Amino acid sequence: MKIRPVRRADTSAVTELLDQLGYPQDDHAATANRIQTFADDPSSAAYVAEAGDELLGVIAVHVGPFFERDGSWGRIVALVVSDRARGRGVGSQLVAAAESFAATRGCRRMEVTSNDRRQDAHEFYQRRGYTTQAGTSSRFLRDLGSPPSASAG
Repeated sequence: MKIRPVRRADTSAVTELLDQLGYPQDDHAATANRIQTFADDPSSAAYVAEAGDELLGVIAVHVGPFFERDGSWGRIVALVVSDRARGRGVGSQLVAAAESFAATRGCRRMEVTSNDRRQDAHEFYQRRGYTTQAGTSSRFLRDLGSPPSASAG
């Protein structure tokens, strides 16, 4: 198995992997453009695990500076291993590549979010030394596109 940067030519396989993760891709061109965006951004990287002509998994990572202290953090934006290759060390090698990318850019911490229903993923990250923050912090989301409505009062 080889870990290498993802390429636009991997779009079909990445599309299938993202679908397995629960994020169906309807527009191959848009997926290819996102792959290219990660390749062009020095603060981001995406890697695939390849065996022969088959892609077994993909990971995307982004680096950002801390505001409140020196240094940077790395964030695993996406990780999926093909359902045909799980339990074979693919995810561990992809995470190691993402952590290496982050470390070479001065990161002092890695983070990842994982849906509450993905218990196997939580156990995977914990085996790699990640600690859960459940109960100590919350995540809030808001889609941008329209400003928040003003409330009376």
